[in-house]
Amino acid sequence: MSNEFTIEMFYDGDCPLCIRETRFLRKLDRRQRIRFTNIADADFNPAAIGKTHADLMAEIHGRLPDGSWVTGVEVFRHLYASVGLGPLVLLTRLPVIKQLMDAGYRLFARNRLKLTGRCDGPCVLPNLN
Repeated sequence: MSNEFTIEMFYDGDCPLCIRETRFLRKLDRRQRIRFTNIADADFNPAAIGKTHADLMAEIHGRLPDGSWVTGVEVFRHLYASVGLGPLVLLTRLPVIKQLMDAGYRLFARNRLKLTGRCDGPCVLPNLN
């Protein structure tokens, strides 16, 4: 079994949907190719990775072994490819499907706290371009 990871996933451990997705991925990640980092952990310091908490809360982030970053749906493409679901990933790269998925994720990310019942009143995350 290789000790090398293919992506580090930065997830919100206080988000019920994020926790569910992380559990699902951990189950599928038999070769331990994903490194999971909980940004809600009290010991997590976003400055240590050159990000702010607001950056990481605005949309999902992934870091590749070479240190480069991916965000949004592209993180999920890497995650699912890492657990052996490459054919599914290929479908999400088709032009129309890619555009719909990217737009849908941006809408979800902007409303994630509201949708998961984690805010009272106005609940705004930074705009995603």
